[in-house]
Amino acid sequence: MRTSLELPDSLFARLKARAATEGVSMKQLLQRYVEEGLIASATSQGNSRSAEALPTLQPRPLAIAAEQLSNAGLFSLLEP
Repeated sequence: MRTSLELPDSLFARLKARAATEGVSMKQLLQRYVEEGLIASATSQGNSRSAEALPTLQPRPLAIAAEQLSNAGLFSLLEP
């Protein structure tokens, strides 16, 4: 199927240069980019999760005593 696109001159120049660098036609390059974009869009939509599906963390007891959580207590833990 044929279609027409309007592209800004700067984008057209970048596409043309990329096609030349890769040794493919503009048509081939644009087809590949459209296909990749559609695949990426489909996979990103399928991977969306709701907040209910996210894992939750269970609290665990601290490895240090609560009184060591003060500035002075933490500083004393850093001293050898």
